Amino acid sequence: MKLVRIAIGAVVGAAAGFAAGVLCAPRSGAESRAMASDAVNDAWDSAIDTYERGQQVVSEKIKGVRPNMDATTDELRAKVDLARERMDQLRDSLVNAADAAPEEEVVEETETIEVEIVADEVADEAVEEDAAPEAEAAEDEE
Repeated sequence: MKLVRIAIGAVVGAAAGFAAGVLCAPRSGAESRAMASDAVNDAWDSAIDTYERGQQVVSEKIKGVRPNMDATTDELRAKVDLARERMDQLRDSLVNAADAAPEEEVVEETETIEVEIVADEVADEAVEEDAAPEAEAAEDEE
């Protein structure tokens, strides 16, 4: 019973509100809809303009950073290649020395070669660590 009274009260209240809105409205419905449509279109155009300006700013920043990143990357690759060439030369000289040495010295040379291989790996890691701060700096510039 209470639910029916609440429902009837809600319907009567909505009808009274609608009637008061129609009678007191300063403009006709067509004018109100046109104004609302214009406001929505203006907001949409403003959002699109803001997006396009932001996109242009970002693409300009990327264009400004990209040449520096390419140069840094090329320099690092050259350093890594040079380090690998030096390691290969050292490895070859150690192998040649091990081949020329008597049998007793071969065991010691083999251990030395293993130490040099570990040194190669450490050098590669050091080059990679040197590259990390430069790459982070390039990212920070973006």
